[in-house]
Amino acid sequence: MADLWQNAMDYAVAIARKAGEMVREALRDDRKVMTKSSSVDLVTQTDQKVEQLIIQSVKEKFPTHRFIGEESVAAGEACDLTDSPTWIIDPIDGTTNFVHAFPFVAISIGFSVNKQSEFGVVYSCLEDKMFTARRGKGAFCNGEQLKVSDQEDIKQSIIATEFGSSRDPEAVDKIFSSLRNILCIPVHGVRGAGSAAINLCLVASGCVEAYYEIGIHIWDVAAGSLIVSEAGGVLIDVEGGAVDLMSRRLVAANSRTIAERIVKEIDSFSPLRDDAPPPKQ
Repeated sequence: MADLWQNAMDYAVAIARKAGEMVREALRDDRKVMTKSSSVDLVTQTDQKVEQLIIQSVKEKFPTHRFIGEESVAAGEACDLTDSPTWIIDPIDGTTNFVHAFPFVAISIGFSVNKQSEFGVVYSCLEDKMFTARRGKGAFCNGEQLKVSDQEDIKQSIIATEFGSSRDPEAVDKIFSSLRNILCIPVHGVRGAGSAAINLCLVASGCVEAYYEIGIHIWDVAAGSLIVSEAGGVLIDVEGGAVDLMSRRLVAANSRTIAERIVKEIDSFSPLRDDAPPPKQ
């Protein structure tokens, strides 16, 4: 049977490469920085231009498809995942990294049909690493197949996380409580690339055993989560249930053993869901 979505995936890879070149060019120029929800929630003109490039290009090729884009949602569009073919786009995952020229910046493109991920593309454009996954067909980096780590001992593991853009003291306290708990298991170390998409690809590559975060968005993780699962990893909620990418909570790990051990140490909380209705004015 023909793969209905391979053409779309090939197009996503091509457009991600084009977007990556736009990001690299912008790094050589001035990076005008603006803010969204807070002084640490950054956006640049390049984020907006890259998202426009991806959406306009895809609309020409697949005019009936829908989109969830980070900057589109920030501008007021609904974050609504339907059964229709939907492109879930983070034009620059790691905007703060981009602003500071910290070298982990990704274009993330997920694709969902009937609310099921069909492919994911994460282009770490400053490293020139193209991570891809197609449902049921494995995960790859620059054409080489990926496989998660086989480490089952949490004490022999590296765990990835991020601190997020929330500076609410209660949320920050919970983030550091979780970090302290996990460090004191003890684990070999805690790392963070500054990009959820790249952290997920590090799990898929076997470089870290797990990544967890509360406060990410569906566009941060739609592509990378499929890359993890196709590399043999597992995805669960921070309280151990089934993962819900709209919930903004995720544990991705090489195995259920590692994932469930991390869950025991997370001081969980629930940020506003991505698909929550906008607050009344």
